[in-house]
Amino acid sequence: MPAPVPVTMSGGGPVKWQPEPHRLDPRATAPSDVYLIGHFGLATVDAAGWSLRVDGLVDTALDLDPDALRALPQTTVTTLLECFGNPLDPDVPVRRAANVTWRGAPVAEILRAAGVHAGATSLWATGLDSGEFGGVACTEYRKDVPLDVALARGIVAHEIDGVPLSAERGYPARLVVPGYFGTNNVKWLRALTVSDRRPEHLFTTRLYLRTVPGADGPQPVRDLDVNSLVTVPSDGARVGADVEVAGWAWSAVPVVAVEVAVDGEWAPAEVERRRGPHVTWQRFRTVRRAGPGGHTLAVRATDRDGRVQPVDGARNAAHHVTVDVR
Repeated sequence: MPAPVPVTMSGGGPVKWQPEPHRLDPRATAPSDVYLIGHFGLATVDAAGWSLRVDGLVDTALDLDPDALRALPQTTVTTLLECFGNPLDPDVPVRRAANVTWRGAPVAEILRAAGVHAGATSLWATGLDSGEFGGVACTEYRKDVPLDVALARGIVAHEIDGVPLSAERGYPARLVVPGYFGTNNVKWLRALTVSDRRPEHLFTTRLYLRTVPGADGPQPVRDLDVNSLVTVPSDGARVGADVEVAGWAWSAVPVVAVEVAVDGEWAPAEVERRRGPHVTWQRFRTVRRAGPGGHTLAVRATDRDGRVQPVDGARNAAHHVTVDVR
């Protein structure tokens, strides 16, 4: 095993930050507007001694330093990053999302170099951050994803939007699995372990679980829900009688319909087709007429699988904003 890597944790516990929704109006989220999450705080890694360990059910264990990681074939992926929310209070909407571009080595290329054993089904991703969450002390952050999904679309990213990852974004490297919630996109990545089972860990088998219809027991939080966000107008805005309502909708599969409500009266909005092969958000827009005074606007999306955002009571409940019509 490689020598321990010096890591400094800051924040004194969980770190959460997100911009106001109106700042997310551009298709490409500005780096300064990408939300921040750190379950134990934010880690600063001394990359001088860092390498990515690849082990488990492989023919050859690897230790890839930054140069070796960049020497592998590289890919660039634009995709939606979304926080599932607080796993201790999972039904509270948080609306943390961003549309960003990553660059790095495909997981398939890394594991091709290592050689995967027959019968392997799971890829464990271990981060260098550590601390306490929900009263439980952890020596590392760990998640697992199905091996076939990791091979099909996972990358180990070292750049975001054309620049090297910063400390708060997961420097020196992070796992990115397009279409999966951010909790699976492990920052400050230290190891990828190929296995034939799921790991026991706070963030795999105790938290980030939910009931899925037809499934045998609680399932890990992975595929994105259908969701949407109003970016125009901003909450509390003063507007004219013809109210333009616009924003973004997304899901693990393409969104096929969006509705906008004024004071509970729903009507269809225009929604663009999904762009590119990966999950990205889709623009919606409509103009609704409203009389003078205060009004509540809401948006809900429907995806290709027929999933519809609930109006309330769920992490992906319809987004509401208020406006004052002059």
